[in-house]
This record gives sequence, C-alpha cells and structure tokens, in this order.
Amino acid sequence: MKKLLSLITAVTLANGVCAQNTQKEPDIIKLPKPKLESKISVEEALQGRRSTRSYKNEPLSLSEVSQILWAAYGVTKKMSGFRGGLKTAPSAGATYPLEIYLVAGNVTDLSKGIYRYIPENHTLKKVYAGDKRSELCAAAHGQSMVRSAPASIVYTAIYERATGRYGVRGKDRYVCMDLGHSAQNVYLQAYTLGIGTCAVGAFDDSALKSVMPIPKNEIPLYIMPLGKI
Repeated sequence: MKKLLSLITAVTLANGVCAQNTQKEPDIIKLPKPKLESKISVEEALQGRRSTRSYKNEPLSLSEVSQILWAAYGVTKKMSGFRGGLKTAPSAGATYPLEIYLVAGNVTDLSKGIYRYIPENHTLKKVYAGDKRSELCAAAHGQSMVRSAPASIVYTAIYERATGRYGVRGKDRYVCMDLGHSAQNVYLQAYTLGIGTCAVGAFDDSALKSVMPIPKNEIPLYIMPLGKI
C-alpha cells in the first residue's frame, strides 16, 4: 500500500510540474507600474534625443516596455469616458483617436507576439502569438532596424473619434497632431532608459494590415522600433 501511495504521489507531482511548465501565458498581461521620476531631466532628454536605427543585440525588459507605453498614451488622471481618463499626450477635444500595439520579439517575461496596449488599466492584450518582426520589416520596405529591434510600437488611428466632433479637420489635422505628441513622448522616455527609436512612416499600408490583426476601421500611421543604444 505504501508503495502504491508513493507511486500515486510521484505521478501527481509530475503531472503538476508538467501542468506548470505548459501553462499558457494569459491573454491579458498586467504591466509593471510606471515610474514617475528618473535621473535624466526633460532638458537632457531633449538635448540628447535622436532617431536611432541601430540597436544592441539585447532584450528589452517588461518594465522598460511598460514605461514607454505609459509615456506614449498612459492614463494620468482617471475619469469616466475619455477611454479611461486623461493621458500623457494631449488630444484634440480629448477624443484620443490613437491605438497602440506592441510587436514583441525579444522582451523578457513576455512571449513573442502582437499586443494591443490598453491605457485604461495599463495592460497588454495579446492579439497574435508568434514573432512577426520579419513580416513587419517586409511591410516597411525592408528597413532592417524593424526586424532587428527587440520590439516595435505600431500606431494606428480610428479617425471617426476625431471626425465625429471636428469633421474633415479632425482627420487632416488633429489626428496628425495627436500622433506627434505621443511619438515625441516615446522618444524622450526611451532616451531616459538608454533605448533608441525611430519614427517610421515608410511602409505599405496593405502589407502592414496583413501583418497586424487590426480592425478595418483602424489606419496604420507609424512604426517605432525600440532597442538598446
């Protein structure tokens, strides 16, 4: 009887280990809380920021990715409506037309895949499993930095959020302004972390849409690769 109990216990433990090892990553990933101070001033970041197209062959940490996503579009004051509240980047009429995705290929504690950033609760929602950096690079006319970067941010816009209030002016002007505000935040925050980026607008829209699982009403605007300088 003792041998039987020992055998059952051993099998149970083994199955438990297997279950832990094969446990799938959740579709919603809670990001580390962003920091609100750094050793580098805004003035230093403005002076040192450059578009960087070559990166070290090193992974990014989940906390670094979290900090950059928060800087791009994180909530700074929770309010009902406004897609969770007021954010780090200004938006015309607080319409917040932008959507932000992370294409991850070499980020510690985050599996390869495509994730949508959810500012309301500072989380990532997995929308595709697998490394899509090579396909994203091809959509960007073969710009190698997109393939070699550990991760890239992809911006899209839902124009209706702006045009519903401002008409054509919302599409032709205000969405572009919103994108610039947010992308500059990415540049500055990345610099404080020793990370380089480059705003890429040269890509084939149809090809990028075939890579990114985005809704039809979202228009791709920017790719911003991220990597250690």
